Amino acid sequence: MKAPHCQVAVVGSGFAGSLTAMVARQLGLSTVLIERARHPRFAIGESSTPLANLLLEEIADEYRLPFVRPLSKWGSWQRQLPHLACGLKRGFTFYKHEFGRAFAPDPRRERQLLVGASPNERIADTHWYRPDFDKYLVEQAQRLGVTYWEETRLTEAREEADGLRLAGSRGGEPIGLTAEFVIDATGPRGFLHHALNLPEQPLAGYPPTQALYSHFREVAPLPAAFSSGTEAPPYPPEQAAVHHVFPGGWVWVLKFNNGVTSAGVAANDAVANDLGFADGEAGWRRLLARLPPLAEIFGPARAMIPFVHSPRLSFQSATVAGPRWALLPYAAGFVDPLLSTGFPLALLGVSRIGRMLRNDWRRPSFAAGLAEYGRLTALELAAIVRLVGALYATMNQFDLFRELSLLYFAAATYSETVRRLGRPQLADSFLLFRHPVFGPELQAICAQASQPLAPHQTGPLSERIRNAIAPLDVAGLSDPSRQAWYPAQTAALFASAAKVGASREDIAAMLENCGWRADEPQCRQSH
Repeated sequence: MKAPHCQVAVVGSGFAGSLTAMVARQLGLSTVLIERARHPRFAIGESSTPLANLLLEEIADEYRLPFVRPLSKWGSWQRQLPHLACGLKRGFTFYKHEFGRAFAPDPRRERQLLVGASPNERIADTHWYRPDFDKYLVEQAQRLGVTYWEETRLTEAREEADGLRLAGSRGGEPIGLTAEFVIDATGPRGFLHHALNLPEQPLAGYPPTQALYSHFREVAPLPAAFSSGTEAPPYPPEQAAVHHVFPGGWVWVLKFNNGVTSAGVAANDAVANDLGFADGEAGWRRLLARLPPLAEIFGPARAMIPFVHSPRLSFQSATVAGPRWALLPYAAGFVDPLLSTGFPLALLGVSRIGRMLRNDWRRPSFAAGLAEYGRLTALELAAIVRLVGALYATMNQFDLFRELSLLYFAAATYSETVRRLGRPQLADSFLLFRHPVFGPELQAICAQASQPLAPHQTGPLSERIRNAIAPLDVAGLSDPSRQAWYPAQTAALFASAAKVGASREDIAAMLENCGWRADEPQCRQSH
């Protein structure tokens, strides 16, 4: 019996897979979306960023997906889709911890970093509660005419004359499908990685890491010791992606508006094995016993699902695309949840594949586009490996860790700003790795920071970081008077207009366009 045939098959119905399927369908291509599990389902990767939300807006507008656009801001989400759970994200919060020590009051902000991403809740970012978020996107894909197969386990992919033949089972029965083009959105070491026996790319210089995580209820708020005196912070610190950093690892805490908190720990192998991450909840309890402030926060909490242990967190495929297939960035590689780099990288992949399908489908240029897509994705993953590897190397030197973090915020803020100004060519790569000056400096700085540093070397390295940031800084990150608190304000952006080739009028129009009202003292200056 001849297998069904489609033009595009997307394997994996997380948010990126569903968006890609919708894009293909809106371009008039027959599309099948295939899912191994059943929605709603638990998924990790939950914290959006302003750059990710801008990319989501662009995809929604470019491919006529108006039901997606409200998801790009907290305010529009709450007005139009309040039944979908999410979390309010006003910025990025970091705290330094040491094993066995309480978190003492920190009026000089020596053990913290707060980077604001919005001036108010209305235009703030969000944490995506993936059981609701992913299910909603699958439903919208079906309404557009995407054929959806769930509880379908694919085991084989082989090339045939009219496409790539996929085979597996559904409901205990054999199933087959032939697609002209297959897009893998199943995540690290996913379907095509195994079906095509793709090799892994070693992550040179990157520490082997593990993760342990779950969803919780009844998580307590931050203790009073985390307050910094009488001055108000740029935003409520827990309305953020909260990072609790300790030597060798860090804990994330993301709060949703349905009473659920996502939390977990990522650490190098030495720490993970010492604490026994492989033991699940027992490993988590050992971690809390060594971090008294987190024990206070999670003492009353209860895990909603069994703890998930990832024995090897980082991964990169040595091959990203072939003649009839491509891996979305999350399937091509994953580094670490630190800095929430996964969402913008995934959405860049959706956008790039969408444009190939629109401009090059069934043309000779499609092969060249696939090759360039694979090359860019691999290089962007390598840039993330370098930066996150340097951050792991400096988790016991928090001052340097903070300064390295600002490299990310400077690059992301600049990228979002030039895209909103209609100048995307000024930021044509994630983390600006192709920028003629910043790209090489980022690589050199990360290489230096990843090596053991003598005390006399840290000062010159810090100065080098500040010099690298300065030409791109449109958010006041170079201002030492802010003392580790960087609120979202318009003044720095107006003062930096020349850095993005804009006039004050251009900046004002952009701010109005992105939702800032003239009667507000601050605007969304995001990361």
